[in-house]
Amino acid sequence: MMQISLAPMEGVVDHLMRDMLTQIGGYDLCVTEFVRVVDQLLPAKVFYRLCPELKQQGLTRAGTPVRVQLLGQDPVSLAENAVRAVSLGSHGIDLNFGCPAKTVNKSKGGAVLLKQTQGLYDIVSEVRRAVDKKHKVTAKMRLGFEDKALAIDNAMALEAAGADLITVHARTKVEGYKPPAYWDWIARIREHVRIPVVANGEIWSAEDALACQQQSHCQDIMLGRGALALPNLAQVIRGASPMSWEQVKQLLADYSGYEIYGDKGRYYPNRIKQWLGYLKRQYTQADALFEQIRTLKTAQQILPHLIGETGFKP
Repeated sequence: MMQISLAPMEGVVDHLMRDMLTQIGGYDLCVTEFVRVVDQLLPAKVFYRLCPELKQQGLTRAGTPVRVQLLGQDPVSLAENAVRAVSLGSHGIDLNFGCPAKTVNKSKGGAVLLKQTQGLYDIVSEVRRAVDKKHKVTAKMRLGFEDKALAIDNAMALEAAGADLITVHARTKVEGYKPPAYWDWIARIREHVRIPVVANGEIWSAEDALACQQQSHCQDIMLGRGALALPNLAQVIRGASPMSWEQVKQLLADYSGYEIYGDKGRYYPNRIKQWLGYLKRQYTQADALFEQIRTLKTAQQILPHLIGETGFKP
């Protein structure tokens, strides 16, 4: 049976967005934004800040398991922090070998590690040794940094090191998020590893999901930007109808409640504009709404455009 995961998206899919999207439904697992590990054991508060679900058995309010993702280059420090994350309630550990951000890559984290197959092996093997076998250790990788020459070697190294599952974003770091995604490369990887492989990249619709499954030879998929462009994409892939624009506007208003009455109120104006940027791909009305609020700086100015003048009740 197909499993659908919600991707980690730095600065986009935080615990508020995970909560909202999993309440809409269709997800079997969420992976957090990365926890940056340098050379020390991080305090519990760092994990709670990025993954408040840890305080509720590692589940969103809808009951969807959440897995903490770690990013770093030091195997020992990553292992220590992995043990802490699962002790706090994370449903396994995911290791980030895919982040394309320059600041992350400069500090030898994320996708730059794909240049060193041995380094991938060392990290995963150390984390797998440290974490109890009842917890999954998974890895998210791209097809490479500048090219795809090491894609298969890297995947095989992750498997040999003890990874339980690999999620493959079907582009290199240099290719970034530019279409297309090379799903056929995931099929090549699958020919060389026995552990489960999850396909990720450029899935915006049910048709894309099917094409990805066919070309990647993967049953399981991970959704990222597509889940923001079509908030019930996971359900649509499972056979539901796409949300109407009115339903989306209600969702935006609901999100206003999360942001304003939660702990991130100051981010709300930028966050709602960012989300509308994704929604424009699926809803022409999002463009007009974005233009209405583009220059507005406060939630109080923005809310009437979402919900009319009737007021907002959290």
